[in-house]
Amino acid sequence: MRSFVCKCGNSLYFDSTQCVKCRTESGLCPNCRTVSPMLRQKPDGLRCGQEGCGVLVHRCANFAEIGCNRMVNCDDSVHGLMCDYCALTAIIPDLSVKGNCDKWKVLEQAKRRVLYILDLLGLPFRADAVHEIPSVSFEFKADAGVPVHTGHEDGVITINIREADDVEREIARVSFHEPQRTLVGHFRHELGHYFWDRLVQGHREEECREIFGDERNPDYSDAMTRYYETGPLPAWRENFISAYATMHPWEDFAETFGAYLDMVTVLDTGRHYGLVACDFCDIDSMVATYQQLGIVANELNRDMGLVDLVPEVFVAPIIRKMKFLHTLTTAAHGESGAPAGVLELA
Repeated sequence: MRSFVCKCGNSLYFDSTQCVKCRTESGLCPNCRTVSPMLRQKPDGLRCGQEGCGVLVHRCANFAEIGCNRMVNCDDSVHGLMCDYCALTAIIPDLSVKGNCDKWKVLEQAKRRVLYILDLLGLPFRADAVHEIPSVSFEFKADAGVPVHTGHEDGVITINIREADDVEREIARVSFHEPQRTLVGHFRHELGHYFWDRLVQGHREEECREIFGDERNPDYSDAMTRYYETGPLPAWRENFISAYATMHPWEDFAETFGAYLDMVTVLDTGRHYGLVACDFCDIDSMVATYQQLGIVANELNRDMGLVDLVPEVFVAPIIRKMKFLHTLTTAAHGESGAPAGVLELA
């Protein structure tokens, strides 16, 4: 993730709520899309201190409880006291249960990080009144008699709050033989399903089927049963981004979409800090640069005994899938009216 600058010249970071040097309040401004110093206005307001912005804002209602640092425009009559990101969460954990507030906090932190990149990409996850498309929504639930499955259905992304427990998540990662298992990864994967519904269905289905396979055959439930009974296809690395992607074309799309968002996010960070020079208009350049950066990052992680940052191997069939996702993103970026220079995808 990018870093930002306080009025005193000190660095601010994505989760910053106060400058550690001058103690000025800071937050993520929804107007200029930067973490900026928030300047006190009489009697109790705040103004974004980013040069050229200056919008009047207030703290998200979830700031006190979970430290949400995304600000709310004072003239926002849609989301009320919560920021637009927090307002997308329809169900939060039961806060009377010990530890659930901490789980809610890390879930929202991960969600905020992922949604911010979607905003920079211009991908549409908010409601579209013209076409009567509702926004994506999130439900953070615990097992209570009936198991809660992390997944997506009809625009609703459900995350089992057990995934916010580091120990439980690592146990699951090892059990499922996964190279990584993270909260940001869950959000990116499930958003892949959401964007299949929003950007592919009824628009580019035939093109998508040619690349990812026909989602109508096999039936999803049959494919899931077969996957958990027999495992992934042999030699899956020759055509798929992950073992799980072999289960069904929908999962292949979601897994590849998650990897695409991983790539864009890491490359944007690397470019911001001067580690790489990458042409975001050219998917081949992006993949090649990501592979080079991934080799270095993987070795650094191994030096510290950590799992690889970039475990994927980008063979030709996978790059073809990434190219399709890039065309989806660039088309959405152009239609969104995203500010020029945010992420120069086209």
